[in-house]
Amino acid sequence: MPESYDACGGGGARRSREEEHESRSGSDNMDGGGSGDDPDGDDGKPPRKKRYHRHTPQQIQELEALFKGCPHPDDKQRLELSRRLCLETRQTQLERHENSLLRQENDKLRSENMAIREAMRNPSCTSCGGPAMIGDISLEEQHLRIENARLKDELDRVCALAGKFIGRPVSLMPNSSLELGVGGPQFHQLQGVGSGGVLSSSTSPLALVAPDFGVGISSASSVVPSSRASNNVMGIDHSLERSMYLELALAAMDELVKLAQTDGPLWLRSYEEGREIMNENEYSRVVSPCIGLKPNEYVSEASRETGMVIINSLALVETLMDSNKWAEMFPYMIARTSTTDVISNGMGGTRSGALQLMHAELQVLSPLVPVREVNFLRFCKQLAEGVWAVVDVSVDTIRESPPAFLSCRRLPSGCVVQDMPNGYSKVTWVEHAEYDEGVVHELYRPLIRAGIGFGAQRWVAALQRQCECLAILMSSAVPTRDNSAITPIGRKSMLKLAQRMMDNFCAGVCASTVYKWNKLCATNVDEDVRVMTRQSVDDPGEPPGIVLSAATSVWLPVSPQRLFDFLRDERLRSEWDILSNGGPMQEMAHIAKGQDHGNCVSLLRASAMNANQTSMLILQETCIDSAGSLVVYAPVDIPAMHVVMNGGDSAYVALLPSGFAIVPDGSGSRGVSETDNGGRAGGSLLTVAFQILVNSLPTAKLTVESVETVNNLISCTVQKIKAALPSEN
Repeated sequence: MPESYDACGGGGARRSREEEHESRSGSDNMDGGGSGDDPDGDDGKPPRKKRYHRHTPQQIQELEALFKGCPHPDDKQRLELSRRLCLETRQTQLERHENSLLRQENDKLRSENMAIREAMRNPSCTSCGGPAMIGDISLEEQHLRIENARLKDELDRVCALAGKFIGRPVSLMPNSSLELGVGGPQFHQLQGVGSGGVLSSSTSPLALVAPDFGVGISSASSVVPSSRASNNVMGIDHSLERSMYLELALAAMDELVKLAQTDGPLWLRSYEEGREIMNENEYSRVVSPCIGLKPNEYVSEASRETGMVIINSLALVETLMDSNKWAEMFPYMIARTSTTDVISNGMGGTRSGALQLMHAELQVLSPLVPVREVNFLRFCKQLAEGVWAVVDVSVDTIRESPPAFLSCRRLPSGCVVQDMPNGYSKVTWVEHAEYDEGVVHELYRPLIRAGIGFGAQRWVAALQRQCECLAILMSSAVPTRDNSAITPIGRKSMLKLAQRMMDNFCAGVCASTVYKWNKLCATNVDEDVRVMTRQSVDDPGEPPGIVLSAATSVWLPVSPQRLFDFLRDERLRSEWDILSNGGPMQEMAHIAKGQDHGNCVSLLRASAMNANQTSMLILQETCIDSAGSLVVYAPVDIPAMHVVMNGGDSAYVALLPSGFAIVPDGSGSRGVSETDNGGRAGGSLLTVAFQILVNSLPTAKLTVESVETVNNLISCTVQKIKAALPSEN
């Protein structure tokens, strides 16, 4: 520093303040270090120490939650928290005080920054009143050099993180050195840089904030002052949350790939079922959880499945990254889904690097298993040519305001997809969750724990069945069993109607938020029968009035295949269906949806008992895969079905579905014998559900007689099925 400048007074104070600012800015780096250069530097100064301990997002979340509910924890609470978060007791004791001090320092820095910016507009010497100059460099330029040096450190860290994000090193543009200047054409602000100095998803996969000072990074990586940024604390908080999302997504992707590619003791194969179940002890040894430790009251389920699917990797990735297409691919597993935030659309015109926040309701078709409502990140990455990975991971634990009650956490789950030469893809699916088992009925606990209900086998089986169905429907060749009288446009209309029927059936069984069902606490129904009601108003696809839904699940000592074959056979329908008029039904139309004859849509006609009785049509869809099967049907109006079969609009056909969902009981899923599962032999879990119109006036009152009628209908149907299918043992 020239002596002439010091003699003017005030220069030393400003210089010490700038040095103090530079020291503080260095502590903003996430690694807690300095600029990343030689620790001794050219000036021989010793390396700076870390200002404070950097906690993980999970530790920060846990600490904030504790101090919000209990500002003054006692010794026992501090010991428990330090043990759970792997922290020293003194750290937890002083954490709130340190956070308060850091917030005060941050506010002080912002105030100083605003004062410095005001002073830089007209820099002058406090003694002589002349312009304050350091040789030929103004005070404003000197300050910008300090900011540029700090931003260079931050940019290096961002580039390293982005390199992990896109899977390859990220280098700056040849002309991207941090040039100094004030205004001028080279200081245009990058389009997409929003308030708070945030790089939006339209320009970068990262959403990171430049700490303390409101600055953006231009396309030439130069400093761009932003008055909006310095005042927008909400933007800073939002970008910090996005930065945490990015780091969580990267850690989840690493874990998914490791789980998908590692064999040996990590995965145990069930010889009875052929499924792969995770060895939890080995998992705890080789993997560090990226969303924190499992809550004490939760249990784990983890499974892996590999299969060949008739779809290429790009098409499957595009399906998974679109919430609507994802729900259509897995219609009986996903009750509802939406994309709540798109953090990145991908890199280089591809889905590699795409990151989005999603919400979903996942279901097992039984009133005894609650819908799993999850908020999660979905991250896509290309691992190699023709090899992609898509991972999901729950985000509730790192959110500032997590939901009050969580019954499920989704650990890194998803699939690795590899293109095969024959047009198929090899899909390795990993599903890993922790959940509150207390909300699941005892009848379904073995099934859920074995990974059959929400596990990898069910996802792969559903994907295989749906892709096979799409391939058949797109084929120009009509399967031999299809009725040639149905035109191609008629087949499409009939399939659309059947899909609506299946969606309504699933929503009525699981009480998802798709429909506003009201649960009834009726004393005149069986203990395990759930009864719900809703109003149907101005919906052309349903009859108007009060709709009642009743569902129950029971165990039967017969195999799932035998039970499915019995329920779908129109010749045996009179043994359980009161709508059959006591005689066999005739199949009037058949549309194949898979190689298995059980995957189809049919139109059945019941014979009239006498001349005064008109015949009735029943629309039915059946589907089966290795994870379970469905038989769903609904009475339909004959003139309306003629319109549909000729290609008319199916949206105006009113129907209320009923049917059955069948899954294995899970008795052999963990290597137990058929008689070890609670003293019962291996068999099936059958869900029976009915939706009926109890009154044609939407404003009518629900009567006790209506509830009793539906309850008796379910009980009678279950008893008829048990009588027709005696135990196989």
